[in-house]
Parts: sequence; structure tokens; C-alpha cells
Amino acid sequence: MTSGWLPLFPLQVVLLPGMSLPLHIFEPRYRLMIRRCIERKEEFGVVLAQEKGIAEVGCTAQIVRVTREFSDGRSNILTIGRRRFRLGEISDELPYLQAEVEFLPEEGPEPEPAEPSDLMHLWPEAYRLATGEQSLPERGPEFTALSYFIAATLPLDLETRQAVLQAESEAARRSLLEEKLVAWLPHLRRVARRKEKAAGNGHG
Repeated sequence: MTSGWLPLFPLQVVLLPGMSLPLHIFEPRYRLMIRRCIERKEEFGVVLAQEKGIAEVGCTAQIVRVTREFSDGRSNILTIGRRRFRLGEISDELPYLQAEVEFLPEEGPEPEPAEPSDLMHLWPEAYRLATGEQSLPERGPEFTALSYFIAATLPLDLETRQAVLQAESEAARRSLLEEKLVAWLPHLRRVARRKEKAAGNGHG
């Protein structure tokens, strides 16, 4: 495990390794932070902002490109999740927060089983029902773990996404997602049936 200091961007978002995250940067302190990260070719840390404070585990964001710059200093950027970290000491000496972080290890890619796993049986139906999309997204090389890819494709609640981010192994993340989808699918199916019934007879 390695450690270092990292600028922090607390958000109502859980960023996962491999996941794309577009951001609109408008606060002066974060304009400064992003400008410095671009100049130094550094990552920044995205951490979930909660009522009780910020989450213990976050994910670094690498700035892929600036997609738009506004005349008043605001900008739109595209980032991608890279490395998980655990917060240590937090400093507010700069206009934005910084923290000494411990970067968490990732396992090497797990070999795909010969037969589709329970998770891969559950995910297609959950994805189609939750998003309304019929074509499944393809997993790109930026997703080193299947669990991160599946979690990034679904509109999961922040608590579940944070649990996925904090899980210590790929097996634990897959198990967590399987449990979530087994519990969630009956609700998604009921919603789909109600929509079909409403479309068929004109009544909600």
C-alpha cells in the first residue's frame, strides 16, 4: 500500500474505478483545484458527502479532458475513476480540502467462469428494467473488475455504491451486488407490469 496527499472534492456521488464522471466546476476553490491538477497532471479524490461528514473511502478522478470553458471561469470536465483510497489526516490550509490518503490494493483481474455467474444472470434483466434500455452496454478496458462495471451501469442508491467501493475483494463486491439485485428485481418487475397495464388499458 502507498500513501500521499490528495486534493478532495466531496460530492453527492460515489465514483468507482473505471467509471466516467462529467463535472461542472463553478466554485472558485474548485476552479483553483482543477487548474492545479491539470497543470501538475495530478488526480484528485472524489468522496461521498454525507450528513455526518465525508465517507472514509473514496476514489481518485483522473481528468480526461476539459470539454468546455466558460468566459466567467467555469468549466465542464470529463473524469474517470482510477484508484481507491482511505482517508487519513485532513487539512483545510488551502481553499479546498486535502487529505493524507492510503491507496487501497486491487486484485488482479479474476478469470471469468466457464458458466455465467448468478450475477451475470441477474444483471441483464435489472439493467433493462431499471434503465429502459434494451441493448446492454459493453465493458471497456477501463473497468478492471466486473463488479465495478455492473455497479456503474445501474442506478443504485449511494449506500450500495459506497458499499461496493469499500468492499475488500472482487468476490465480496459480486456477492453484495447479487444480494442487492435479488432483493431489487421483484420491485422492478412490479413497476414494469404496472407500466404495461397502464399502456394497455389507459388507466394508471
